[in-house]
Amino acid sequence: MIKRNLPFAAIAVIALVAAPLLLEPFRLSLLAKYLCYAIVALGIGLAWGQGGMLTLGQGVFFGLGGYAMAMYLKLSESGGGLPDFMVWSGVEELPALWAPFANPVFALTMAVAGPVLLAVVLGTLVFRQRVRGAYFAILTQALAAAMVILLVGQQGLTGGTNGMTNFFELFGADLADDSTQRVLYLVVAGVLGVLYLATRQLVNSRFGRLLVAVRDGEDRVRFLGYDPALVKTVTFAVSAGLAGLAGALFVPVVGIISPALLGVVPSLELVVAVAVGGRQVLAGAVLGAVVMGYAQTTFSEQFANGWLYLQGALFILVMTLAPKGIAGILGRLRRARTA
Repeated sequence: MIKRNLPFAAIAVIALVAAPLLLEPFRLSLLAKYLCYAIVALGIGLAWGQGGMLTLGQGVFFGLGGYAMAMYLKLSESGGGLPDFMVWSGVEELPALWAPFANPVFALTMAVAGPVLLAVVLGTLVFRQRVRGAYFAILTQALAAAMVILLVGQQGLTGGTNGMTNFFELFGADLADDSTQRVLYLVVAGVLGVLYLATRQLVNSRFGRLLVAVRDGEDRVRFLGYDPALVKTVTFAVSAGLAGLAGALFVPVVGIISPALLGVVPSLELVVAVAVGGRQVLAGAVLGAVVMGYAQTTFSEQFANGWLYLQGALFILVMTLAPKGIAGILGRLRRARTA
């Protein structure tokens, strides 16, 4: 299996390394954004494709990581004073919740630990009650909707509907500088590569086989003496951590974080991207996120009012003609060539 995947892996690595040399700064920044979404898709592929947990609220974990990084950037630029949106909102004193985020280590830790903690709590409550299938999907979707309402209602604390933007520096580097954006791209690509290898190793391990067994026959696994709730909670927490880290990387790359980026619709778009790429193959989930991101940019530039219809049509076509997504199509072509 590893030998068969080597050509595809080599092509992917060469393409990612060559991108800074071939793309203009704006397009390179867009590719970095797609790779951030690919990290989230990797978590969805793990939870949904391998574990059978259709999570429609990954935007929540993505947003928690993004807001943690945004809080650090705002405090860094204000010198520990009040961020600009707080001044406009009439806040007179820095909230106690914000103070620890002046430390970059704390902010980065919370960008991952916050989503993981929330996922552990939610998973423990839900999976212990043997909630699964459509009921679990609806619960995660409701969590995304509730999070948006909470963020919009806290104008002085989160920036409200507008969120947080106007980030100028990261660790002393000018975020508007092309060289900084190239470094950020390389960091995002490197993190994606490491996380893909780690997630692939997890899937191929004994835990990964147990996860697939839980997906295909949860009651049988329980009768064998294993705890499916624990397996699913750990997997859900890992996927949440991946989404939180992706959100933390997304903020300096794109320069904004707002409730519009973590609601129900963005979460559904990520699930659609994973389905288009192939949810049962981790590489397919990553590829689907990049392809859908590129398609959204390309088609929305030419068909601003019709992109959503094209996206829906693409999803229907893939699910009808190729239920296993792009990865399934490539697999069939490879088997046909071998035969």
